[in-house]
Amino acid sequence: MPVAELIDRRAVLRIGAASFASVAFNRLAAAQEAALSSRPTQFQIACMTLPYRLYPFERALQGIQSAGYEFVAWGTTHRAAGETQDTPLLPKDASPKEAKTLADRCRDLGLTPLMMFSEIYPEAPDAVAVLTDRIRQASAAGVPQVLTFGHSEGASRRLWVERLRALGGIARDCGVTLVVKQHGETGQAIGEIVREVADEGVRVNYDAGNVMDYTKGKVDPLEDIKHCPELIRSFCIKDHRMFPANEDCGPGLGEIDHYRLLSAVAFTGRVIPLCCENISAPRVHANGPDDFDKLAKRAREFLQFVIAGLQASRE
Repeated sequence: MPVAELIDRRAVLRIGAASFASVAFNRLAAAQEAALSSRPTQFQIACMTLPYRLYPFERALQGIQSAGYEFVAWGTTHRAAGETQDTPLLPKDASPKEAKTLADRCRDLGLTPLMMFSEIYPEAPDAVAVLTDRIRQASAAGVPQVLTFGHSEGASRRLWVERLRALGGIARDCGVTLVVKQHGETGQAIGEIVREVADEGVRVNYDAGNVMDYTKGKVDPLEDIKHCPELIRSFCIKDHRMFPANEDCGPGLGEIDHYRLLSAVAFTGRVIPLCCENISAPRVHANGPDDFDKLAKRAREFLQFVIAGLQASRE
């Protein structure tokens, strides 16, 4: 048999084996989801420090804690008191020990950190190295999820699958989940990629505001989320309005029905963080951190009402 033909046959066999493994994995995941579906989801309402990015990290934590949160998600940058330059909260090359110190500062205020940004797209040249470091930082800090996002098109989609597969095992070994959210595309598209990756270490973070924003309202998040509910392990919570201006805003202040949105995952038996990324009011400028404290409290109370109403429907 010619060598070229032998190589081609081996390639076909490898592709077939990977496809079979993916199908088997997703069937098992569906069976597990069905077994859990009768139990209420344990939603963890967190506020990101991102809305407080113009203020010191400590001020963000104090505001989030005073707004009644038990959970926090880390933003990307903050400004020290009196400074005008943004400082990375946790640099990409920070040691796991530095990440643990940051988490300890949160826990000292009674806030449990749930998620951190990776600050890199899966298709970036150094994505695997940076995401590996981020996963190790999160593991040392006891942060259960690392967030990545981007827009996969054409060849980059294949690259996403290859790299996410490589990272899935690393994440699982570290007790961390790498979650991927929409940034210019839909939950349906991200769900297809995650199913192809077929690794419990890689799952979906759903961002309804991004779906509405980047598609200019052409894709309804309430329909889009139906394509990937069994894969969702967290949310970046933001709402969106097309009127009176096209802008993101805090939950309950936009056009997205969060009762219908969260109903897709209200009874999964899982723990699912709801991380408030945007808490602002449409067309209204917050004047200082005290205003953000009030907005953070309003977002938390709104989500608590939504969850209580949804899960009371099964009583």
